[in-house]
Amino acid sequence: MNIHEYQAKAVLKSFGAPVANGAPVLSVDDIEGAVDSLPGPLWVVKSQIHAGGRGKGKFIEPEAGEKGGVRLAFSRDEAVAHAKAMLGHTLVTAQTGPAGKQVNRLYIEDGADIESELYLSLLVDRSTGTVAFVVSTEGGMDIEQVAHDTPEKIHTINVDPLAGMTDADAAKVCDALELADAARTDGMALFPILYKAFVEKDMSMLEVNPLIIMKDGHLRVLDAKLSFDGNSLFRHPDMMELRDKSEEDEKEIEASEWDLAYIALDGTIGCMVNGAGLAMATMDIIKLYGEEPANFCDVGGGANAEKVAAAFKIIMKDPNVKGILVNIFGGIMKCDVIAEGVLQAVKETNLQVPLVVRLEGTNVDAGKAIIANSGLNVIPADDLDDAAQKIVAAVKG
Repeated sequence: MNIHEYQAKAVLKSFGAPVANGAPVLSVDDIEGAVDSLPGPLWVVKSQIHAGGRGKGKFIEPEAGEKGGVRLAFSRDEAVAHAKAMLGHTLVTAQTGPAGKQVNRLYIEDGADIESELYLSLLVDRSTGTVAFVVSTEGGMDIEQVAHDTPEKIHTINVDPLAGMTDADAAKVCDALELADAARTDGMALFPILYKAFVEKDMSMLEVNPLIIMKDGHLRVLDAKLSFDGNSLFRHPDMMELRDKSEEDEKEIEASEWDLAYIALDGTIGCMVNGAGLAMATMDIIKLYGEEPANFCDVGGGANAEKVAAAFKIIMKDPNVKGILVNIFGGIMKCDVIAEGVLQAVKETNLQVPLVVRLEGTNVDAGKAIIANSGLNVIPADDLDDAAQKIVAAVKG
């Protein structure tokens, strides 16, 4: 689960991290109050969407202007004008795709006198089983570009989970960021704070880009992005309250209510499988034969007919879906149950696109018999290769 920048900063501030004063804007009525709550002389008006690259983004609507999704204002009236121009309009960035995202929230905060910009993130390093600081002196830039062009400028510092964040770890981060004087003193205090927040709130990512050194020599978190492990959210109802469903795909929201693993993609063939590995193999072989998957949909190992039918209906809500491939290996889940769920969904959705079903495993003969005797237009397949070729051929007509 992701949250907005202003929410992320509030979380980090509650742990003691240095952030600027700011105010969220949730409607036009909030704009003037938010601007007036800050002293100036510099205001920063920021679009709040779940995507990076906001500053370099462009609005679709001409009336929003061409200054991007993060704008500086040097007067009260200019700040108000920027906010009114941005709110409710569609921002396209490198991470939103061409359709962009509507800006339903803004964050207006105090400006900062920036001396230099740094990059910092905390991630789970699965190769070592630790939380790792990934840092660079090249902040404010796309970290992927830094990694590509100058990988030697990215440093990773792993933290022993048993010892926790030590002064020695904090010193390594300071060294990697080349901090000195007041900035180093601030870093020695800040980095354990960030580690504590990451662990206690079960985050999967904490990114500060940029972390700035101000002209007075002190550190400040200028931008913040937090993601949380969805499997841990039951422990954090306070974080769940920060969820903005308007930033999420409606199909993914519905899938989460059925405990389905669903991710919308850009292709034409809907995929329903059980198991993440099988899902990846299914998507790969669809691409091998010349088409693109429209989704990743894993119904899990213990689904019943009702859950399978729900997954099928969610896939069908994507107007880009021109065909569906059901690829199930029945272990705990039985193939006859899958077959019943598929047929239930076909009848309820009045399916108009080609459907290929490949079943293998427990009760496979019973499952195949259910589909063969249904009288519905379902194409059976003997194995994954056969299934992929049949659905690609059917979609291509």
